[in-house]
Amino acid sequence: MNDPKSSLTQVRERIDSIDRQIQELISERANWAREVARVKGEGLSAIDYYRPEREAHVLRMVVDRNHGPLSDTEMVRLFREIMSSCLAQEDPLKVGYLGPEGTFSEQAVRKHFGHAAYGLPLGSIEEVFQEVVAGHADFGIVPVENSGQGMIQVTLDMFLTSEARICGEVELRVHQCLLSQRDALEGIKRVYGHAQSLQQCKTWLRVNLPNAECIAVHSNAEGARLARHADDTAAIAGETAGKIYGLKMVAKAIEDRADNTTRFLVIGRSLFPPSGNDRTSLLITVNDKPGALYDVLNPFAKHDVSMNRIESRPSHTGKWQYAFFIDVSGHIDDAPLQAALKDMGPVATQVRVLGSYPVALP
Repeated sequence: MNDPKSSLTQVRERIDSIDRQIQELISERANWAREVARVKGEGLSAIDYYRPEREAHVLRMVVDRNHGPLSDTEMVRLFREIMSSCLAQEDPLKVGYLGPEGTFSEQAVRKHFGHAAYGLPLGSIEEVFQEVVAGHADFGIVPVENSGQGMIQVTLDMFLTSEARICGEVELRVHQCLLSQRDALEGIKRVYGHAQSLQQCKTWLRVNLPNAECIAVHSNAEGARLARHADDTAAIAGETAGKIYGLKMVAKAIEDRADNTTRFLVIGRSLFPPSGNDRTSLLITVNDKPGALYDVLNPFAKHDVSMNRIESRPSHTGKWQYAFFIDVSGHIDDAPLQAALKDMGPVATQVRVLGSYPVALP
């Protein structure tokens, strides 16, 4: 009869051996990352080495090779952290996001750039754009769309005047929690939260806290910071914010939709080459005449370019003038999209390429 203790010892020895191999290979990868820096030349910063199209290609190969038992999401997360640490050996990327610490925007930063990147918490979405364009941040992360509440208008409006470019996208599954100093619903008179989060949880709030005052703040983490100063107050935020600000979790997963997901955009100052599975965001304005929008959209169909999304916003150039934000499949360098934009030229007042970037990974 086999000795269970002996078998367990053998298993642990095998795990230890694998761990040593993994560590050696990670160190070897880090050395080769340094070699990339040497080949590119001295005096460059992390942004000069960072290539989102290359990173997306590497992580897609990770997904293609994965046969379990870890999920694609877990494998991508592990490799992302290895790549993040290798990139940050000399100088970590500086990434601006809507702060303070503990927001879902910060979670999006970590999901896309890993924990070796330097997160720069800022006071507003507008400030994220400003810091990126000014060069004080290498990249920024801004929310653009929620699966239940639709587009975040302030983000779209910033693209009307900002020179920032879209370099990537992140999809983050959002679980909202009710956080407070107390551990029960009784006695909660106020609930702080970002306006979007309050909307995402409005049915739960109506049923469970019908008499509580709902107060919108700049970010969920700001709400959590306020909630720690009064025991009759709660905040809607992620679990991480509760740990940071020392709040108890009164209730979890209080979002009204089970698939509650927020899409974030990575903004920077440059366009990057194709990754092989890309999306392009366009800002298009047209003359106010019958059929103008049809004339703009028809070239996409003519050249077999798939349109993923269209959204209109006041263009801020005149009363009742509108700009259209359009997402299409493919990279701006792709021949079909180039042909479509060429045909669109005579009928559009303005066509701006906001960015061509890899489609979000798991």
